[in-house]
Amino acid sequence: MTSGDFVTGSGDGTRAVRAGLPEPVKYEPTLPGPVFAAHFHLPGEPTGPYTYGRDENPTWTLLERAIGELEAPGRDGVETLAFPSGMAAISATLFSQLRAGDIVVLPDDGYQVLPLVREQLTAYGIEVRTAPTGGDAQLDVLDGAKLLWIETPSNPGLDVCDIRRLVAAAHAQGTLVAVDNTLATPLGQRPLELGADFSVASGTKMLTGHGDILLGYVTARDAALMAPVRRWRKVVGAIPGPMEAWLAHRSLATLQLRADRQTANALTIAEALRNRSEVTGLRYPGLPDDPSHKIAAQQMRRFGCVVSFTLPTRARADRFLDALRLVDDATSFGGVRSTAERRGRWGGDAVPEGFIRFSAGAEDPEDLVADVLRALDESEY
Repeated sequence: MTSGDFVTGSGDGTRAVRAGLPEPVKYEPTLPGPVFAAHFHLPGEPTGPYTYGRDENPTWTLLERAIGELEAPGRDGVETLAFPSGMAAISATLFSQLRAGDIVVLPDDGYQVLPLVREQLTAYGIEVRTAPTGGDAQLDVLDGAKLLWIETPSNPGLDVCDIRRLVAAAHAQGTLVAVDNTLATPLGQRPLELGADFSVASGTKMLTGHGDILLGYVTARDAALMAPVRRWRKVVGAIPGPMEAWLAHRSLATLQLRADRQTANALTIAEALRNRSEVTGLRYPGLPDDPSHKIAAQQMRRFGCVVSFTLPTRARADRFLDALRLVDDATSFGGVRSTAERRGRWGGDAVPEGFIRFSAGAEDPEDLVADVLRALDESEY
């Protein structure tokens, strides 16, 4: 029985702990250390898996195998490629699949760098259409598209769309579908099992969970779909460092533990915020009365660590963030240490000035709630 065979039939925790591990060899480490190599011994014809460091690396291989086992357990033919950041993975997918004259559909409420991507796509002669994530609104502008890009839950608004429904409509007209799975992670949602062609994510966030590395990846249903993505990575040299790849693989072992704790903490925070009169626009897909809960419950296995809400003014939001003691005022999300920020400070999201994106970490829930409620009280005046 191989390591991969064992992982295939296991639960989330076992799979996360063992994903991508090589066959055990006496006196060798369970997870080999990072391989630092620009070139490899290569006498004769250039055959074999490792020839030059921009093309392949043994450390990437193990990480990519692990992510593939998490994104699509038990599915044959799945291929994953690692990148040095989430944006590198997003760019590789979009620019490798689209040509001048093609149409792509993006969410207009997604990650704040997407507008910059839209400008570049347009400059290359690609028609870009946008629509909100909620209400499956992207269906209204899908006609004739080469690629549909979904981000669900959306960042930072936490709207959810019906992946199965959008995939069915897209595939019926020959449109490829890519899903940004950053917020959910493979333990929260498996886009390939829901019919998507690509699952793309920033591994910087909850996947690795410690706020200390930048990483991205693309997983596809089959190698043929990945061939253009692989070529793009080779051409632009968008490759992860071996140390980052090794740290990411090591971090996967605790993904289920972190995801369970952080998801539970996020729900606890959301429930505590429901009773505060100064809080409006509270969103968390795990709340039974959240507008996205019904669809999220049909396609998500965990609802993520991010809660969003709005305080009355920019000044109130700033005072709230300053009063927090256990929560760092920082961008990004998904780390074991809770973070929060006023998203309007970046200027790229269509959110109110007092909008807060809160990322629940792995602290004790009682301590987190106490810190948040105290900060709300202290920020009132």
